[in-house]
Amino acid sequence: MATLRDVAKLACVDVSTVSRALNNTSYVHPETKKKIYTAVEQLSYKPNLIAKGLRKGKRHTLGVVVPSINLSIFGEIVQGIEIEARKLGYGIMICTTKDNPDSEEECLNRLRNGLVDGIIIASTGQNTRLLRDIMSNGISVMQMVRKQDNTIGSVVADYYASGYEAVKYLVKRGCRHIGLINGSMDIIPYKERYKGYHKAMKQCGLQEHIAESSLPKGNYFKDGYEGTEQLLKEDPDLDAVIVAVDMQGIGVIRALKERQIAIPKKVKVISLTGHSIGGMLETAMTSMEMPAREMGEQVTKMIVESIETEPENKPSLRHMVFEASLMQRETT
Repeated sequence: MATLRDVAKLACVDVSTVSRALNNTSYVHPETKKKIYTAVEQLSYKPNLIAKGLRKGKRHTLGVVVPSINLSIFGEIVQGIEIEARKLGYGIMICTTKDNPDSEEECLNRLRNGLVDGIIIASTGQNTRLLRDIMSNGISVMQMVRKQDNTIGSVVADYYASGYEAVKYLVKRGCRHIGLINGSMDIIPYKERYKGYHKAMKQCGLQEHIAESSLPKGNYFKDGYEGTEQLLKEDPDLDAVIVAVDMQGIGVIRALKERQIAIPKKVKVISLTGHSIGGMLETAMTSMEMPAREMGEQVTKMIVESIETEPENKPSLRHMVFEASLMQRETT
């Protein structure tokens, strides 16, 4: 990686001249500036804004990187983050990625360049090396919702238990043909939900029915709608549908009502990631409720503690797991 000294050497000027030109702190002759900018371009030099920001002191700002905030659990978690951050004297900057690793990488590189003191992320798991590099440069990082890297602190929910308990609950309600509409198995929560579902279905001696979406990431409504069609084709006797998130559940409810399949008499529906919208539907949705705001508040406390503690006294690595609670509503 090119340094300020490399730029100075190529432009045949002093390091101090390069610094003045790039920072516009004092006059530099236009021709000299031109040589410096040419050298910067040739060397692909990027100023070390991290070190510069640290020299200037804390910015009291947190970066929050999430797939989306629109009608998702992440919106409620971000509210918890913002409320707690404000109490602690911090502001937040939000980046959404749609679970695209390239967008996530771009967000992280923007945030690391002197804009924030710490980053809270619901990661795709594809930029682990970059996150570790950011941490090595003195910026605190915490994972929320998704623990993709055991070497980085995290605040998550027990997704395995949610999948397991949802099946057990439906079996007690008389269901035997239970389908699952899930998300990408590359993402930890979806993977853990499936494991819980699989374990409970196996214990109960039931056949699994899984709907896998071929749609762009984040199109949860269509996931639920088209997943219901798939499950009904596989098993016309379907009597319950478990969805990973509430928006998928809304798609399921729409698909079942269009087919005049009574909810919950014929088919029961339960979400594994309860969002406040689920309880406000015409047919209120049963769900495993995650304590979203509490999770947001906790991860904020953890990252601010990491930011404000001297390096030699940094808190030990922590992974916190919150339990989901069953909220019984009209869909079961």
